[in-house]
Amino acid sequence: MSSWKSLPGKLLPWASTVALGSVLLLLQSPVFAANAAEAAVEPDQTLPEIVVIGTTPLPGIGLPLRDVAGTVQTIKGEDIQRQHAGNITEFLEQNLSSLTINSAQGNPYQPDVNYRGFTASPLLGTPQGLSVFQDGVRINEPFGDVVNWDLLPQSAIAGLQVMPGSNPVFGLNTLGGALAITTKSGRTHPGGQAEVSGGSFGRKTLELEQGGTVGNIDYFVTANDSLDHGWGDHNPSRVKQFFGKVGYQDAANIVSLSLTAADNALQGTQTIPHSFLDNRRQAYTFPDENINRAQLWNLSASHFFNDKLQLSTNAYYRNYHNDNISSNVNGNYDPVSNPVEANNTRSLIDQASYGFGTQLSYLGKLGTMDNYVVVGVSGDFANARFKQLAQGAQFVNGRDTMGIDDFALKTDAKTHNSNLAIFVSDTLSLNDKWSVTSAGRYNYARVNISDQTGLQPLLNGKNTFTRFNPGVGLTYNPIPTLTAYTTYNEGMRTPTAIELACADPGAPCSLPNNFIADPPLKPVIARTGEFGVRGKLGTVTNWSASVFRTQLDNDIQFISSSSASASTGYFLNVGKTRRQGLEITAHTLVGNLGVTMSYSYIDATYQTAFVEQSASNSSASANGDITVKRGSKLPGIPQNTFKVRFDYAATPKWNLGTNVVYRSDIFARGDENNQDSNGKIPGYTMVNLDTTYTLTKRLQLFARVDNLFNKQYANFGVLGQNFFNGPGHTFDGSNIGNEQFIGPGAPRGAWVGLRYSWS
Repeated sequence: MSSWKSLPGKLLPWASTVALGSVLLLLQSPVFAANAAEAAVEPDQTLPEIVVIGTTPLPGIGLPLRDVAGTVQTIKGEDIQRQHAGNITEFLEQNLSSLTINSAQGNPYQPDVNYRGFTASPLLGTPQGLSVFQDGVRINEPFGDVVNWDLLPQSAIAGLQVMPGSNPVFGLNTLGGALAITTKSGRTHPGGQAEVSGGSFGRKTLELEQGGTVGNIDYFVTANDSLDHGWGDHNPSRVKQFFGKVGYQDAANIVSLSLTAADNALQGTQTIPHSFLDNRRQAYTFPDENINRAQLWNLSASHFFNDKLQLSTNAYYRNYHNDNISSNVNGNYDPVSNPVEANNTRSLIDQASYGFGTQLSYLGKLGTMDNYVVVGVSGDFANARFKQLAQGAQFVNGRDTMGIDDFALKTDAKTHNSNLAIFVSDTLSLNDKWSVTSAGRYNYARVNISDQTGLQPLLNGKNTFTRFNPGVGLTYNPIPTLTAYTTYNEGMRTPTAIELACADPGAPCSLPNNFIADPPLKPVIARTGEFGVRGKLGTVTNWSASVFRTQLDNDIQFISSSSASASTGYFLNVGKTRRQGLEITAHTLVGNLGVTMSYSYIDATYQTAFVEQSASNSSASANGDITVKRGSKLPGIPQNTFKVRFDYAATPKWNLGTNVVYRSDIFARGDENNQDSNGKIPGYTMVNLDTTYTLTKRLQLFARVDNLFNKQYANFGVLGQNFFNGPGHTFDGSNIGNEQFIGPGAPRGAWVGLRYSWS
């Protein structure tokens, strides 16, 4: 392998290889075992060789791993395919350190993803703390910063990288980390395959993939169609996804144009109260449905002027449409004055977003020291139209809401987002042992809201946020097989239009929420410090350990209110919050057995005392208030998680895999003071199995079992009012009780499939 310090004087094939590798952001060794005969080594563990990786959203010349001040987790698409997970978020939860998911929406394609106590969620109004990129395009939706995990097919993923901390280079919303997805091309993934699978819960999937090259031209296309009846009542899914890319590559240039498209119908079951656990499959109210349609066009290009100077750029256009139907109890029900039992809410989002990114990477000298400089600019813009309509409804056949009048328009608003930024990063190798990185990003963000009904003039507003976020890191390599690092970074999240329009405790909103005129919110500022070490023992054992602390100023939290709906509340700047913890990872190979493990401890607490309304909390005062003290734990974040992956090559044709995941208990939302008599949602241990058998050179048989021991568990909770205390859990507006609502996990499921490949 070419040394980073002895790059060839001319571009030639080496440079084009590095460029392509940067585009894919794929490190030379995966984080998990390919099989027991192929050692799975974390990318930041292969210390004896110089591995060049990308550390920016767009491809660059890259940094040698020894100079990266952080523990970067990386996986390959082959690892995802090998484990046969039902969707990408299930794979992430079972394999990545410090990452968990919860089922707040009751649909497997719509989980909240939590990393180090920060969230990337598809639910409008959830305070977001992670930025997610696809081939350099930030795919947090501009309207609400949500992440729709159902829009990208797994078969399009070539690699995925998680950067920890509030790295300023990755821009807005990078409070706890950034997740960068890179997609396949025909040059890196030639040939094709067809896959069919089916099994529990009526799940059936068909997936096709084809890639190849013709001279300097390459192409790749993949599509899938999945039907899932759902493990619970009233939560089926129909997922149709497509990804295609065409590219051109020569010795100095890489150009590609890609299209990502999806047309999905997803139904959820919400959370259910404890009194419903006689049948964990039942829904609280229904229907609840999300229709997600999206198209993303992305044009990207990289040009090497020489082996030391690279220009990378992209331009994109994204169209997104969401149609949501949500059923809810009428929290103001009164048999005499307000006899309407329920209401149906319909929310419509039409969004068009577009933007660009450009960066220049230079690898040169500062005196006798190697110096790597990246300078970039980016712009992201979006226009969105949000409508919300409501109709009165009655409960029929149990808890099915049937409309009794027409939908009436409640909210009609336009929003415009403008985000502009300029950033710089400079890594200086002081000598063979020490390197220092400094970075900074200036962000300008503007959020405009305009009422289209003429009835809510106070809703009109322009909100501007600006800030320069710095970062610095130091690495020390006393020997080739050991690296120590320390880093400090700052990041910012601006309030979304959803949050800005729902910040009044006296007028709580439902999610997806209706807009009202509310007090302004302050931007969230993150400050992260981290120290870590990583190393290698022998040739097959790799390890890493780190401690970190992220403190947020003006953190924005969704505060549940006293309501029949667990998703009713308001947004509030709650002062300071803190996430701090410890991560340990290791991998080794023992004969034909590969073992990868990780442990994480996350202490997530409020650091500023405040009073909130949470009338369903048993410790609430007569007017429904609770006092959250400094040191109270944040809801929904398990303090301890432990994961281990076993890969065993039983024969050259047969591979067996096992994932064991333990996560500790959590507090429910609404129990921010940690005093509710219901206590915590218990922790649990989950065991999943997967296997692949090669029948012929081209044909594979595979199978997967989730929740092997049929564990009954929940991974999310919220306090609320239960209106269904009549016979058979029917509506009874005169007998309302406060309960802890939970998001039950899926029971045991098994699937089997065939994959046929060709070159």
